[in-house]
Amino acid sequence: MVTSEQVAQLAGVSRATVSRVLNGSTRISAETKERVHAAIKELGYEPNIAAQNLARQSSRMLALSLFGEDEGLAISHLGRTENFFYVDMVRSVDRAAIAAGYDLFLPSLLHNSSPQDYVRSLRARHVAGVIMLAVDLADPRIQALLHSDIPTVFVDTIQGQASHATFVKSDHMDGARQVTEHLIALGHTRIAFMMGPLTDPVSTERLLGSQQALARAGLPLLPDLLWQAGWNTEDAYQALKMRLSQRRDFTAIVAGSDMMAIGMLRALHESGLSVPGDVSLTGFDDLVLTQYTTPPLTTVRQDREVMGSGAVQRLIALIEGREDVSPLIVPTQLVVRESTGPLTE
Repeated sequence: MVTSEQVAQLAGVSRATVSRVLNGSTRISAETKERVHAAIKELGYEPNIAAQNLARQSSRMLALSLFGEDEGLAISHLGRTENFFYVDMVRSVDRAAIAAGYDLFLPSLLHNSSPQDYVRSLRARHVAGVIMLAVDLADPRIQALLHSDIPTVFVDTIQGQASHATFVKSDHMDGARQVTEHLIALGHTRIAFMMGPLTDPVSTERLLGSQQALARAGLPLLPDLLWQAGWNTEDAYQALKMRLSQRRDFTAIVAGSDMMAIGMLRALHESGLSVPGDVSLTGFDDLVLTQYTTPPLTTVRQDREVMGSGAVQRLIALIEGREDVSPLIVPTQLVVRESTGPLTE
């Protein structure tokens, strides 16, 4: 099926310009209109009436989706420890959508759909735009979305090439750099890193930030102290238990997330190690739970309020056909609590 993006490419204009021509905008020059109409005729493009209605903002419905390895976002999935970070994000998105006069729709029944059915379902529900949380861009449903005309904002994932899509993310590299430099300043040189799957861009960025801090301090990243686990609490707990049965020659651990760090706190405690007396431990996210662990967790704060509201603002800009909607990279902040301390001999 020919899309307006293909029309835009052939005519040498943006998708937003094609939309304006189809909607009869008086701000488009006669020469540009002629090129767009010529491209439409050459490609045999048939304008999607529903999409045109969305451009006129007759729809006030935004979809919020999360695709894991094989499932979509459902309310029950937010209770999983790997998704705790997104609970506050959903709340922030919901508040921002309501403030802008939009309703939020969670298409939890679409996770088994084919790529074509997924996009068709969004259109059938007259969705004006989509916010995607932490998805794998290789997922064929995401590729179908990128090739559709539906405005989309990706959160925590750098989106592929599409004129109707942009992204919002934290500065993961800088956050990981900050927390690693904090440990180095405390005298730690044998630092272990328990990352999430390195196939996840978020994990990769955080590891790169830590590597940057080590390099600045003239310290190597020791391959035998680079570990991986799932993002959830249980996986991190089990992974550290196994590592602790093999070696204890590290003095600090950088965890890939707060929920991973909480599982690791238990593993350290069960192995008779004190935090931070024997091992300093850090997380990433600054979930409210980290204030109540024993000890309270040093972590990196992601501003979920700014990310959620920024995602909605950018999505509305795309829906309205504004050009050059820029990505948003939100600064992170080191939060020092009691789980980190000076190296003791």
